[in-house]
Amino acid sequence: MRSRILLVLTAGLITVGCSGDPAPEAADTTQLPTSAPGAESAADGRMTVSYEAAETPEAINGRALMQDNRLLEDLAADINESLKLPHDISLRGAQCDQPNAFWDASANSITLCYEDADWAQQIFTEAGDPDPIASAINSQYATFYHEVGHMAVTIYDLPVTGREEDVADQLAAYVLLTPGEDGVTDPASVQAVKDFAWAFGASGAETTELNAEDFADVHSLDETRMYNLECWIYGSNPEANADMISDGQLPEERASGCDAEWAQLEKAWSTLLYPHFK
Repeated sequence: MRSRILLVLTAGLITVGCSGDPAPEAADTTQLPTSAPGAESAADGRMTVSYEAAETPEAINGRALMQDNRLLEDLAADINESLKLPHDISLRGAQCDQPNAFWDASANSITLCYEDADWAQQIFTEAGDPDPIASAINSQYATFYHEVGHMAVTIYDLPVTGREEDVADQLAAYVLLTPGEDGVTDPASVQAVKDFAWAFGASGAETTELNAEDFADVHSLDETRMYNLECWIYGSNPEANADMISDGQLPEERASGCDAEWAQLEKAWSTLLYPHFK
């Protein structure tokens, strides 16, 4: 998988960079700020990687999946090549005793839990996926960029006008679905969002009863997150993803507005992140 944020940055510079160049239709309403909250902070930070000990079978397997595929190293390299960090950020692989991932502002760290990778491999295996390891790693890519969304809100003091969990899902979609300078979206990145969405669908299917805590949670319901992600996949390129409607993945009623949803999402995140690109 190619460096994703770098592709977004390059595409963004082409869209808004050269004075006198005609702006593409999809970007002609985007106004990038000359400054933004946190834009003038120091930019000498680095994202560092650590794999912590694993003891349970689930954690041991998840740790092996991450290390064998150099997951954390590749993700940290993308951040270090593309974003100005005001201070060091640690990217941790860790045993959490449950499938999870989280941004810890007090510790300046993103943690990808070994159990999350293990769980993803299990559900893709049970679904008959031809390459469950690749699909599990894909879902971890998207999970990481979701946590980067939380990180960005914190370290750049970004405004958000919705639930932060939904906004973080948008960041993951933005990074992975935005075309590069050649106008082509990396197929592996699109598949990562599809696998991320599928994992939410599988998780939702495991929940047979919903209670008040589910509806009150800061996260949207798993099925809602799945349909949001599928909508943004479709909206980012309706022609290439028309099969999502024909095969019943995405209801046609929702799909009709997904190109507008994607344009809104893309404009928001490109505006917010632009001052913080290297």
